[in-house]
Amino acid sequence: MSDLIRIAVVGHTNTGKTSLLRTLTRDTRFGEVSGRPGTTRHVEVARLQADGRVLLELYDTPGIEDAIDLLSLFDQQSAVSQSAQGSREDGPTRVRRFLESVDARQRFEQEAKVLRQLSHSDAALYVIDARDPVLAKHRDELEILSMCGVPLLPLLNFVSAGQTNEQQWREVLAGLGLHAIVRFDTVAPPKDGERILYTKLATLLDAHRKTIETLIRSHERDARQRHETAMQLIAVLLLECAAMKLRVSREPQAIERGVQTLNDKVRKREQACVAQLLSLYRFYPDDIETDTLPLVDGRWQEDIFDPYTLQNMGIKLGGGAAAGAAAGLGIDLMVGGMTLGAAALTGAMLGGGLQTLRHYGGDLLGKLTGERALRIDDGIIAALATRQLDLVAALERRGHAAQQKLARAQLDSLQSSGEASVFTVGDLPPPLRMARSHVDWGQDDALMFDDAAKQQAAASLAELLERLLEQRYNTPAQEH
Repeated sequence: MSDLIRIAVVGHTNTGKTSLLRTLTRDTRFGEVSGRPGTTRHVEVARLQADGRVLLELYDTPGIEDAIDLLSLFDQQSAVSQSAQGSREDGPTRVRRFLESVDARQRFEQEAKVLRQLSHSDAALYVIDARDPVLAKHRDELEILSMCGVPLLPLLNFVSAGQTNEQQWREVLAGLGLHAIVRFDTVAPPKDGERILYTKLATLLDAHRKTIETLIRSHERDARQRHETAMQLIAVLLLECAAMKLRVSREPQAIERGVQTLNDKVRKREQACVAQLLSLYRFYPDDIETDTLPLVDGRWQEDIFDPYTLQNMGIKLGGGAAAGAAAGLGIDLMVGGMTLGAAALTGAMLGGGLQTLRHYGGDLLGKLTGERALRIDDGIIAALATRQLDLVAALERRGHAAQQKLARAQLDSLQSSGEASVFTVGDLPPPLRMARSHVDWGQDDALMFDDAAKQQAAASLAELLERLLEQRYNTPAQEH
């Protein structure tokens, strides 16, 4: 336990203390976040581990509500003590005297909880809402906190907001001798934000530097593993969908059933991948806007086979669209329970989600067997890849304290390459072209790691997806 570091998270009410702990612990359910002041009424602890050991305890404390009157009480108590003893008390002694008083159990109960925890901590993060102006109560608050004799590291929160008072805060903090300051944003954490925070904390706690460095390395390793796992999940999804093939008779009814069967399989597998990605990054389906990305009642609201979805991605389907129209499929495309367009038109677009395979013996084999082989169109594969990478990019930039749901506009704003689709339709990567000849990879009971060829293809595709993600968002892979 000698390596354990205790950090109190302190500050005025409603500055984002609980939000900070949610982001640092990657736990959207930690504590209660609200716009109402004084939401946190008790001290709560969050523990951060590395290599199976708890290295850091973060204590979420109530907000200080009445710093001006509390400082006045400190001065009164100090004056009485100085008159009786003839000497001025130091800060920790003044704090202990206050904590033993009746006022600490009554009028200033919340403030007492903060100071009691701070007195038993190795350091404190003083959370500031950078949008707030510096007021007299903030100065008094800092003076009271400094009496505990514990190192304070000011953290400027919500720095990504359009307008802040950051410079004013910096000047005041410097005047109080607080020059080590962290810029952070619990809603949209900056790149390397956690590393910078913990590195500056290490400068205040030199005796614990090795412990903090261990924590930093552990968190970076975890982030890298999450990223690699996400790329692997997407790669397997794409391989399995590319491998799907269904042989049906040439009769329109059989083709219709085949189209529905394959489309349902794609939807089901994409839904499963999305659920895994959200869980991997410790988010929930209700963290995403329901009319753009998330699952609603177990299915995507924005259907992958919706022509408008593909059009927005700039994806054109292959010859399967014409084949679907020629077959005269009378199918209405259902998205969230609503019919889009007339049956003939929708049937043509739905057919565009699938394209006719070349049979092994060409037209001759088709005539002999009287069957048609259906598979997922290249455009659908490209759309799947694009949607999943967009989701990963958004999740890796989203703080766990974010209150607004992730929306399509936020994803679009992340894109910097100008390309709507990550793949060029008609020119799928080699691992996906290989999957076309491995029908067993797309079966419902397909096992990933029992097939060496599929495992190798997934690893190769995952590496490619990582490069595409970097190009799409100009994000170096090592910073994930």
